[in-house]
Amino acid sequence: MARYTGPRCRLCRREGCKLFLKGDRCYSDKCAFEKRGYVPGEHGQGRIKASDYRIRLREKQRVRRMYGLQEAQFRSYFDKVDRQKGVTGTNLLVLLERRLDGVVYRLGFAESRSQARQLVRHGHFTVNGKRVSIPSYLVRQGDEIRVAEKSKSILPIRQALGAVARKGVPDWLELDEDKLQGTVKAMPERMHITMPIQEQLIVEFYSK
Repeated sequence: MARYTGPRCRLCRREGCKLFLKGDRCYSDKCAFEKRGYVPGEHGQGRIKASDYRIRLREKQRVRRMYGLQEAQFRSYFDKVDRQKGVTGTNLLVLLERRLDGVVYRLGFAESRSQARQLVRHGHFTVNGKRVSIPSYLVRQGDEIRVAEKSKSILPIRQALGAVARKGVPDWLELDEDKLQGTVKAMPERMHITMPIQEQLIVEFYSK
């Protein structure tokens, strides 16, 4: 599946909730979902039959788009957690939260996950002193994520940190804004994921 390059606000409208894909715009009056909170297209305001398959598909698509993953990537994560012990849906969300681009976003170094992914790819962050440019890198407890020395003056990072108070930093992470570094205090748990996600529907979708 090719990477989506269209309007991101259209995705929020399609999924029926804010996915926070455009940073500050999602919190402002310019948010397209606030203005037109219905499915895009000619028949977007019509009545849509909600079959069981559609409900499960939309939940899977919502989470996949929230984390900015292609279908093959998302399916590979599901196959991985499906072989693990524990609750499959919870394990999937925890694994997604551990991605480096997501951690950079959660720490407030980027305004959106897509921006965080780009910053990571360009080598602006280090993990335990080593530069990592792989957005899918999975962090572990005790890892230290820092803005690289040569990247500390980059404007997007500074601008994103200015809004960190509004978003907040989850309890499993710790941010030292002065040093431009964050620490993974513990592994994320289900209670740390506040977005309205019904992960069991994703498990049911792939289990068919």
